[in-house]
Order: sequence, then C-alpha cells, then structure tokens
Amino acid sequence: MKKILIGSLVGGLIIFIWQFISNAAIDFHYKAHQYTEQQDAILNSLSQLPEGGYIMPSLPKTATQQEWEQYMKEKEGKPWAMVQYHNSMQYNMGMNMARGYIVNVLTVALFCWMLLRMRPLSFGRVMTASLFIGLIVFMNGIYTGHIWYQFFDTSAHLSDAVASWVLAGLWLGWWLPRGNKEARG
Repeated sequence: MKKILIGSLVGGLIIFIWQFISNAAIDFHYKAHQYTEQQDAILNSLSQLPEGGYIMPSLPKTATQQEWEQYMKEKEGKPWAMVQYHNSMQYNMGMNMARGYIVNVLTVALFCWMLLRMRPLSFGRVMTASLFIGLIVFMNGIYTGHIWYQFFDTSAHLSDAVASWVLAGLWLGWWLPRGNKEARG
C-alpha cells in the first residue's frame, strides 16, 4: 500500500507539473484558445443562447435522414464552428488545481495497482507500460475526438500524454521495483 500511496502522490505531481508547463508556462495549446478582436461581438451574439455546446451550422434533432443528407451535401467544404457557451465565467483556480491533482493521483494509483501485479516488475516494464498508457490516453480521448472535430491542439495533447506518462514512468520505474526480490533491470 505504501508503494501505491507514495508512487501515486509523486507520479500525480509529476503529471500535474507537466500539465502546468504545457498549458501555462509554454502554452502548447494556444491554437485551441486564440484571441480574436471580434470576441465582444461574438459573445454578444451568443448571449441569446442557453448555456451549452453548439456545432454550427447544424439541423434540429427533429430533422429527417433525408434532410441531413441534403444538408451535408450543401455544407461540404464550407466553414463550421464548435462553441462551448457558458452564461457566467467563473475563476476558481485553487479548486480546479486541487481537482486536477487529485484526478492525476487517482489515475496514477490505478496504474500503480496494475503495475504491482506484473511479475517480475522492472524499470523497463514500468517504462514501457507508462509509454503505452500515455498513448492509450491520447488515442482513446483526444485523437478519437479529433477524428470528428479536428482540434487545433492535437499534437500538443500527444506531447502531453507521452511526456507526462514517460516522466511519471521514470519515477515509478525507479520507485516501484525497489526492494522487490523479483525485480530485474
């Protein structure tokens, strides 16, 4: 239990620090949240909508299959947008950071639990598994969404997933096999 607790607290912190570096210090994700001088006009226009996510242009849920087919032909090659509209901006940096760290710790704890069932546990096995977890996180989440919605920061998310999990893997690869008689290099 001590290995999982310490492993996940430190591993979660490593991932959390990488997320800060990526999103704030280096700002790899800028292409997904750029500034526009038209922001006030856009927000004024959106203020008439209820809070929610929108894909534009689109059809109502009641549209028939035939209407969708015709619509898709008409809109092919034309501009489109995805909007996440919120009625009120809330800044709660402390709580958001705490929740982010807790999620990272829980994720690494689950990973540690799986790793500790691998025999023999070694640095190489932990590093390989960490790299694979990073790729799984990216492919199952961001890349699957990108297939449909073409996110502008997909390569930044790939870097985040691989770098953060490889860095966590370096720590876990050193920490978890320690004192394990079955551990190999």
